[in-house]
Amino acid sequence: MQTWELLPHAAAPPIGVRGMTASLLSPVDGWLRLRWRVQGMATLAVPPFAGAGRVDGLWRTTCFELFVQPLGGTAYAEFNFSPSEQWAAYDFTSPRTGMSDRMVPRPPVCTWRRGGDLAIFDVALPYGALPAGDCAIGLTAVIEEIDGSRSWWALAHCSAAPDFHDPACFTATLAAPIRP
Repeated sequence: MQTWELLPHAAAPPIGVRGMTASLLSPVDGWLRLRWRVQGMATLAVPPFAGAGRVDGLWRTTCFELFVQPLGGTAYAEFNFSPSEQWAAYDFTSPRTGMSDRMVPRPPVCTWRRGGDLAIFDVALPYGALPAGDCAIGLTAVIEEIDGSRSWWALAHCSAAPDFHDPACFTATLAAPIRP
């Protein structure tokens, strides 16, 4: 398991969320497993359960994201996951350019759990949804709080405004999966 601390962007600090980590867990049967751990639940706005399904615009409220860019390339994939169990997947030819829906062989599985002041959000994403080869990745989250404020969390922030699409923010790596 690999775990990284996510950092809130300085331009939009969180109100009640005190910390967040993102992890790559051990793969299981062709699925990449991800986990976000959120500390400070008192003011967190969580989208209500809506059932699994592909939906655009998840970033407008609390959601968790994965950016995957093959090493040496400019194209990348973006995956959005919501505690509502909804998800989205996109391809880009370069930062914020050439957006199209990304084909996903099976829907991701999203699981939201909370207890006390802690929440855990697990995602299982089929390896077939990922770009081929070794990749740079960005693990991020948009956090909305009950007062409507938002904070943007990432492995790194590289500009004055939050921009998860900046490849300089893709600071972790994901080895090419060994496919059966």
